[in-house]
Amino acid sequence: MRIKAGHFLYAINIITALLFVIIAFFPNNVVRIILGLPAVLFFPGFTLLAALFPRKDNLSDIERFALTFGLSIAVVPLLTLALNYTPWGIRLYPILISLFIFIFTMSVIGLYRNRKLFEEERIALHLNIRFPSLSYLWSGQSLLDKIITVVLVVLVIGAVVTLVYVARQPRNVEKFTEFYILNDAGKVENYPGTIISGQNTSVILGIINHENNATTYRIDITLGGNKYQQIEPFILNTEEKQEQAVTVTHTKTGDKQELEFLLYKGGSSDVYESLHLWADVAP
Repeated sequence: MRIKAGHFLYAINIITALLFVIIAFFPNNVVRIILGLPAVLFFPGFTLLAALFPRKDNLSDIERFALTFGLSIAVVPLLTLALNYTPWGIRLYPILISLFIFIFTMSVIGLYRNRKLFEEERIALHLNIRFPSLSYLWSGQSLLDKIITVVLVVLVIGAVVTLVYVARQPRNVEKFTEFYILNDAGKVENYPGTIISGQNTSVILGIINHENNATTYRIDITLGGNKYQQIEPFILNTEEKQEQAVTVTHTKTGDKQELEFLLYKGGSSDVYESLHLWADVAP
């Protein structure tokens, strides 16, 4: 059976989009692994070769097959490395989206170049019901093809074993809480530095829960070492954020007056995190 490269490119994009849907709505489904392996080990390299070398005589079948896996193994880490320098970072969905964009872009280029060729020049995949013996295939190859085949088999086996090993390892997700201070305009700058005694100053306290479960927090505010105010306990769900305006009135004059915010978690009496601001209070 002969499958045109254009049809195969369409199928690759549909499978990649289906993988995205499965990961988003059925994250623990085994289909995620079944579709994920070719999406990582085969699709990036195949679409890249379709864009770079659309003619079937540009590469032999064994060269195209070997380069498909080799380029896939090279492309995915490069995409991940590039994400490390973006605001999204190395996370599941940014990696998946960047991979889909790469595959889709290369497919569009490949389809465009493929359509400019004559039918007999286009790449096609052939599926045969009867397979010749391995000894016949091996003896019919040149020395270079044999070396490429061995290297390809080793790379594919190594990549599959590595992916299975990583997938089976327990995931140690870091649990923490973001605790931060913004000025009254919501910026991380221009905090009150010099204050007139009796004048009100305002800041915004922010908390984001990354503890992977609903967590109870409370906040104590001290001024000059003395307890000034307490924010009553409240609950934040996973990844929930709360920003609250806090107004403080300095009455004691002096330089380097400390305003301290103490965060407690889960009913504990131990300080979980603390933040400090210093201001000179003039009479």
